[in-house]
Amino acid sequence: MELHGSLNMIGYGLAAIGSAIGVGMIFAAYINGVARQPEAQRILQPIAMLGFALAEALAILGLVFAFVVGA
Repeated sequence: MELHGSLNMIGYGLAAIGSAIGVGMIFAAYINGVARQPEAQRILQPIAMLGFALAEALAILGLVFAFVVGA
């Protein structure tokens, strides 16, 4: 059996899984917080969106590094 491709993509796949788990945890905490205290939605929503953006930015950065290091 011959392996084609780059091990960098395996590393990126692991980074993407970590990011997906992080996004899931962020929104689970947001939904839980709003369910417990609906009047706090205006405060919690921007915090959840910021966390989502940071988690996704790390995943995109991992993809960029996988291609840069692989070249």
